[in-house]
Amino acid sequence: MEEKHFEGDVFTQIDFTRERLTESKYDNCSFVKCSFADSHLSNSDFIECEFKDCDLSNAQIKNTAFKDVKFADCKMLGLNFAECKPFLLALGLSGCQLRLSSFYKLKLKNIKFTNCSLQEVDFTEADLTNSLFDNCDLSRALFENTILEKADFRTSYNYSIDPEINRIRKAKFSKMGIEGLLDKHDIEIE
Repeated sequence: MEEKHFEGDVFTQIDFTRERLTESKYDNCSFVKCSFADSHLSNSDFIECEFKDCDLSNAQIKNTAFKDVKFADCKMLGLNFAECKPFLLALGLSGCQLRLSSFYKLKLKNIKFTNCSLQEVDFTEADLTNSLFDNCDLSRALFENTILEKADFRTSYNYSIDPEINRIRKAKFSKMGIEGLLDKHDIEIE
């Protein structure tokens, strides 16, 4: 099958759960208020694309490339980014719900999460060096053998990060969030 190439196209209010997205290359395209819930995005390349107010919950993204892709106000529950093509993977996320998603073992240096719900997200063994978590809810997010050097958590909350099993050198935390670094010790901080 010949691969299609879309460049600069805008897709608005399309239900891709009924009309399957073609395995193609999407360059500088915009997806606005589209539904991809439980659908297949596998084997597609998204380069400098933007997703706004879309639902990508439980979408299959195996062998999908996300190169400099922005997500704004999207519902992205249960996405397994660990199955994506890791080469040149670059994401920007703002106002998104990523509950139960996984970034297992991915290199995501300089990634920016802004106003996102990252509840129960798996960051195990990911490299999040110099990343920004701006006003994000990290309740029950999993950090284990994660590289968090120079990451900024100052405005985020509900995180539990064990400094003994994660690399947090020069990471930034607020005084109010210090409790999230001491959870395992079961101590009271007033």
